Amino acid sequence: MARYFRSSNLASRVFERQLISPRPGATVNTIRQFYENLVPSYTIYDIDCPDYSFRKFTDDGKYFVAFSRNHQDLIVYRPIWLTYSCNEECDPHELPPKAKKFDSFFKQLYSIPLASGNEYICKDFFLYMECHRFGLFATSTAQSNESTATEGAIHGVPLIEKITFHLVRLEDGVILDEKAFCNDFINLAHSIGAYMYEDLLCIVSLRYQTIHILQIRDSGNLVEVRSIGAFCREDDELFLHSHVQTGYAGSFLPGIKQRLLSYIFCKTWNEVPDQTLRVQHLKKFYFHFQDYVDLIIWKVQFLDRHHLFVKFGSVDGGVSRSTDQNLAFFAVYNMETTDIVSLHQNSSEELYALFEQFYDHFHANPQASSHGKFISSHSNDIHALDQLRVIKNKASSSSQFVKKMMTSLPYTCQSQSPSPYFDLSLFRYDEKLISAIDRHRHCTEHPIKFISVRQNVVKFKIKPGSDSGASDSRIKRISSFLFHPFFPLALSIQQTYMQPTVLNIHFRR
Repeated sequence: MARYFRSSNLASRVFERQLISPRPGATVNTIRQFYENLVPSYTIYDIDCPDYSFRKFTDDGKYFVAFSRNHQDLIVYRPIWLTYSCNEECDPHELPPKAKKFDSFFKQLYSIPLASGNEYICKDFFLYMECHRFGLFATSTAQSNESTATEGAIHGVPLIEKITFHLVRLEDGVILDEKAFCNDFINLAHSIGAYMYEDLLCIVSLRYQTIHILQIRDSGNLVEVRSIGAFCREDDELFLHSHVQTGYAGSFLPGIKQRLLSYIFCKTWNEVPDQTLRVQHLKKFYFHFQDYVDLIIWKVQFLDRHHLFVKFGSVDGGVSRSTDQNLAFFAVYNMETTDIVSLHQNSSEELYALFEQFYDHFHANPQASSHGKFISSHSNDIHALDQLRVIKNKASSSSQFVKKMMTSLPYTCQSQSPSPYFDLSLFRYDEKLISAIDRHRHCTEHPIKFISVRQNVVKFKIKPGSDSGASDSRIKRISSFLFHPFFPLALSIQQTYMQPTVLNIHFRR
């Protein structure tokens, strides 16, 4: 209870830090408590800024990524703190007009053309390496739903003529390497179709059901390590072709699908010792055999350097936005042994228990980041766990609740802000209006309050849109929020159909 009686005065906290050493391993958590006093206290509404699409900060706080409105150019900024001087007498309560500009907070490092021809930058796609040396961007041509039948392609999956991934050195904007996929479909929205772990990159081809594993070398080269799909081992194709030549011609299931069916069959065979009951269970397996064959890979993430967490489901669920009502399976795949280690349905209580207790293991957070390791979740924060259990208790159906929770798996890479203002042990806020997850949200007429958990008082407010607050409630407006990983600095961006974007900057003055 001692933490509830600490002084909220910043100077007192500084003196206390000098006198009392934090417990081993708790230094960063102790320092983050200072953010209860260091909050955004001033807002510049509708700031004069370039007409760009602003994407996100890197978690080291050094780079701020934006794209041109025509989706052709990449622009990278360096966040700087506001400094200004006045020749004449200044109002201490107001900033001079020259300080109320975007350039007062961000310094442009470079602008480079990224897309060419009929390709456009995917504005929702951006991943960066743990070392923050390289950033991965994507460009693509327009999506076509009238895809022609091609050998190996899944029927019902859209077609994109060309998708190109660009590896850019963030320091100076040099394009080091590119990887192109032709007549394929990769889900680029919110970086769903790719996952980065240390120096490994996983890209999922939905159209050809192939998991491409690439390594990012220190030299800045993208090197394909292996492809998992039709074949699981490097010599599988050679082995099959040698048997075809000796008279074993015929169609084969993809290698990863064969591993899935083998796992289900062996589990059914081994879990029932009684011969009669075993036959009954195997009948059920063969009854659903075609359903298992029709499953496709939806999404993939790394659990570590050797294991992938793979989501299987129907073709319709793989390309639709809402997937919580679709039947899905989650598999842990060992890339070294090419075996499926475990398999769970999306209504599995066992998988939900793992999700609730060990959610941080699904994150695979970069260990090099001192900020990314402190993203709040229900497995590391009692306040987040309480919120989850309240939602669970209110759910009318336990099965539907579990399915809804499982839609967040596999975890989307680098999709949460490490800002301390989203730390649920420090602040609480309405997660329907704002959260650490990188998503657009419906705009609200009222400011979003950040309330201190310890003191139960409003510490600061974030209001997207204009200062006047007068707007037509019939017009659909969406907002997004970009928080610096450790500065008391945030951007709120309001977008309205057929109207200019309104950008507000919230900072501590």
